Amino acid sequence: MSTKLKNKGNDPQLFFSSESEDEVQFEETEDSDMDEEVPTTRLMEKDSDEEELERLVLGNAESFKKRLFERDILADLENLEQGKELQLAGGNDEATSDLEGMQDSDLFMIDTGRSSGPLSKVDGKEKHVGAQSADVPAWADSDDERLAVSLATASRLRKLRIAEQEDVVTGTDYTERLRKQYLTLNPLPKWAQEAQGHRSKRRRRSSHGSESSSGLSADEDDQGEITAQPLNEFLRDATQLSRADNSKSQRLKPEVLDIQRTRDIPDKHPGPVTTIAFHPKFPILLSSGPSSLLYLHHLDATAHPTPNPKLTSVQTRNVDIRRSEFRLPFGDKVVFAGRRKWFHTWDLETGQVQRISQIQGHRLEHRTMEHFRLSPCGQYMGVMGSTRKGGGVVNILNVATSQWIAGARLDSRGGIADFAWWRSGQGLTILGKNGRVGEWSLATRRFVGVWRDEGCIGGIVVALGGSRGPEPIGEDRWVAIGSNTGIVNIYDRTDLVQPVDENGGYTLNEHPEPKRRFEQLVTPITNITFSPDGQLMAFASRPQKDAFRLAHLPSCTVYRNWPTSDTPLGRVTSVAFGTKSNVLAVGNDAGKIRLWEIRH
Repeated sequence: MSTKLKNKGNDPQLFFSSESEDEVQFEETEDSDMDEEVPTTRLMEKDSDEEELERLVLGNAESFKKRLFERDILADLENLEQGKELQLAGGNDEATSDLEGMQDSDLFMIDTGRSSGPLSKVDGKEKHVGAQSADVPAWADSDDERLAVSLATASRLRKLRIAEQEDVVTGTDYTERLRKQYLTLNPLPKWAQEAQGHRSKRRRRSSHGSESSSGLSADEDDQGEITAQPLNEFLRDATQLSRADNSKSQRLKPEVLDIQRTRDIPDKHPGPVTTIAFHPKFPILLSSGPSSLLYLHHLDATAHPTPNPKLTSVQTRNVDIRRSEFRLPFGDKVVFAGRRKWFHTWDLETGQVQRISQIQGHRLEHRTMEHFRLSPCGQYMGVMGSTRKGGGVVNILNVATSQWIAGARLDSRGGIADFAWWRSGQGLTILGKNGRVGEWSLATRRFVGVWRDEGCIGGIVVALGGSRGPEPIGEDRWVAIGSNTGIVNIYDRTDLVQPVDENGGYTLNEHPEPKRRFEQLVTPITNITFSPDGQLMAFASRPQKDAFRLAHLPSCTVYRNWPTSDTPLGRVTSVAFGTKSNVLAVGNDAGKIRLWEIRH
């Protein structure tokens, strides 16, 4: 090994090299500005291991030539130099000619992210076989058809059943019912409806100063007709609403009642609740008040996140609603009225709200339409006269045509206080303010008899209830009359009818004895309501707080265990029983509706 050192200037540089042929020398550059030396190197020859590694990684000349002449690349290069097009191996002239006529836009595609599959031609167009079509949701799963879900075993799924006996459904049906149930409890917001193409709601302003609405206002279409939100999906599709309990009613025990409070109605009326009514087929509660609002609520205490959610509402401008009712027996319409010379009908199937302005030929007898009653058969409507001239008459209208049919006029000092339809819908029981009671038949268009309430010096309210009563006067078992002294007299109607001969002739007892006299309240009676099964009678007085009692029938005894001093009743303004008599709804002057479950 030899070492050579060359110094220029004062900077020595030491270089080390081996004794082999690899020798490092320093040459002086020609650049006068650079006073440094550039090394030159002589590399060693490759050994066998290095050559083998180079052949494996980079290949060698022999393998390159072999791959080069597998395909005549040199001929292709010559063709390119001569301006000829290349023809790929395995191609054909037809494919090449097809590409020549294609547009540049057809040679490209946009990836939309959809799943791809094998291509097939349908009507001359290529499409992916097995890929989901545009109208199929991304969450749709074909395996749902093979899935079985039991609705009867889980308590939270029982509300999804169509019939009580239904149990196992497919996964697709289960998914659809869950989606409908969610939309029932959580309707689409306004911005989502507009995004789907629904036009926005507009308030209707009429020259008469009244307005109807769905939610907070009614819809006004291009023809100017007033409509509210249709409820076809609620009233016709049984999967949307859990049906009422179909269990048979059992006998209640007197004196002690098994009753438990359940979830209240979440929406509060701005004013007193004047009317509460249950739908005859579905668990829907109708409520209204002088605040011009009508609510429809779905009765489901287990609903999430809001128990007993609101379905829809209607508001009428400048009409303080004093009474509203479902039209029986189907509940397809709602009739409501206030202290105005007209009333409204709300068609739940179409959502149309129609105003009936007047009764032809009898409009002078009515300053207000608030005192009306619908017959149980759904064919007739009774409207009590409100003027001095018509203060002693009840006009009968046809519900379908709103035409006058007949008038029942009772001679009573002070006029008529109240009236009630017979169970059969073929007559009326009319109460005069002086205590006279008339039984008026629609078939004969006259009174079949008049009798007097014992001890009554100022009648206020009359109610009928129960079944299996005398057929000539409507088949009602009980009649109750409330007075301004707080006394309620209840009569057994079988004691009113007295047979005259064997041919079916009868007469009414003009001075019957009451079955029981209830004296628990001391202020005027404002409400008397019978349960549909005829086992309970509720009576209340609005002027006094918590003035409410429940009586058992046929024993005619007042329950002593309920209500208690802690029962949150308030000043009771309206009372209603469920269609199966297992639910009690009480509205008060604070706008609240409280519910209780009655256990048989």
